[in-house]
Amino acid sequence: MVKRVLPVTNRLGIHARPAGMIVDITTHAKSDVQIHYGDLRANAKSILNVMMLAAEPGSEVTFVIEGEDEERVADELQKLFENRFNED
Repeated sequence: MVKRVLPVTNRLGIHARPAGMIVDITTHAKSDVQIHYGDLRANAKSILNVMMLAAEPGSEVTFVIEGEDEERVADELQKLFENRFNED
């Protein structure tokens, strides 16, 4: 199991476009991917679940990834967040 705490540093937070980019990574994963924001938890393979978290700029989300490609998925998600979803 891999846990990654990632800061939401883009200007608008996790809205529809960033949620879609997260799901693009997670739906191709063989691993189970959960995203946690505060007390909320969601399946990171569902765009509706990710969007409903409404993670704001300046907050942090935690990904919990378990499965055979967990390291690759965690690295891809981290890179996506570091690049601020290509918004800035």
